[in-house]
Amino acid sequence: MTKVVRVHEVGQPDVMRIEDIELPPPGPGEVRVRNHAIGLNYIDTYFRSGHYPVAQMPFIPGNEAAGEVVEIGRGVKGRKPGDRVAYTVSLGCYAQERNVDASRLVELPKSISYETGAAMMLKGLTAQYLLRRTYKVKKGDTILVHAAAGGVGLILCQWAKALGARVIGTVGSPEKARLAKKAGAKDVILYRDNDFVEAVKAITKGKLCDVVYDGVGRATFPASLDCLRPLGTFVSFGSASGPIEAFNIGILAQKGSLFVTRPTLTTYIAKQSDFEKMTRELVRMVKKGDVEIPIHATHKLDEIVTVHRALEGRETTGATVLLP
Repeated sequence: MTKVVRVHEVGQPDVMRIEDIELPPPGPGEVRVRNHAIGLNYIDTYFRSGHYPVAQMPFIPGNEAAGEVVEIGRGVKGRKPGDRVAYTVSLGCYAQERNVDASRLVELPKSISYETGAAMMLKGLTAQYLLRRTYKVKKGDTILVHAAAGGVGLILCQWAKALGARVIGTVGSPEKARLAKKAGAKDVILYRDNDFVEAVKAITKGKLCDVVYDGVGRATFPASLDCLRPLGTFVSFGSASGPIEAFNIGILAQKGSLFVTRPTLTTYIAKQSDFEKMTRELVRMVKKGDVEIPIHATHKLDEIVTVHRALEGRETTGATVLLP
């Protein structure tokens, strides 16, 4: 038997239940992983609440984890019991053990802890595709990162600084401002106290930004478009404050022939070759120390209801890791 978190009906955090289930043996191409650490992400709340649909009920939430291989399925090559691995897959990670497609596993060097491995996959790969593929940030670019003290935000700040970009971040408190500054944001805007559009205009002396990375959603749109210079790119990769509603596409022309995109990690890692290239770059950046995965809290899996409440209340900073 293995302990898991299961959701039988979508809703508020208290719909999650701690249960024991019997896992089947790993199937062809699969391995069983004993999770040592599980990453917490805002997207987990979307599935739990019903904002994102699931294929069947009940389901186990969670989209990233790290641990050791304990059993190998038929046809698996290159993996053996005892291997240290990290992975991101859709759902099923809030568990002591689970079966995973072997091709989705990433070897975790001994220099990277299980906690870091669990926190770096979804958030780190998200930062990778945002900075290296959705809009390829280069030296001299000016970028705006909303929620700069969040799990993805802090990684974006570090990685963009390493690429030579000037980072402007928005945060909700002085404590979060300090975190964003430490991570590499040259300028930080307290959005509750200031109009972030006017602040961006002042910081850039009217030149504005090349790209805006927004995981907030409704609360920052369409104002974010006014932070972009002509031909700038608005990247919406999350909706912590609610989804962006339908808008008149003509405003993109009016505001400077802007580009707008709504990417997802699932699409960017769908091809195995892309997934492997992205993970190699992520692991390299973490090993070099250019990107430090900011783990600010650890909790037992049994505390999952309390943890989800804190996450939705924007009480968390950096990454939170669950220990099964």
